[in-house]
Amino acid sequence: MSAPKKYDEGRLAQVLLAPIVSEKATSVGEKHNQVLFKVMRDATKPEIKAAVELMFKVEVAAVSVVNVKGKTKRFGGRVGRRDHVKKAYVALKPGQELQFGEAA
Repeated sequence: MSAPKKYDEGRLAQVLLAPIVSEKATSVGEKHNQVLFKVMRDATKPEIKAAVELMFKVEVAAVSVVNVKGKTKRFGGRVGRRDHVKKAYVALKPGQELQFGEAA
């Protein structure tokens, strides 16, 4: 295994946009020990892994990404489109856990 690449910490701080909190995200988290994040569209898997490990001090086993096309929506008479998003499914190593500001 090669040494981990060094990334710019400022860039890594911007890679993760928000955690995805939904029924699907919760069920995936419980079944497969994964966490879902909305990430920058140009983020790479190694960058996402490095960002999660840096921000949350956990060990990441794998990262899967999904590009989601923005839906076309109507606003009155006009047709618009939501932004495209990139979702990252971050699998944590066994025994690792993420807490999002939950009261203990």
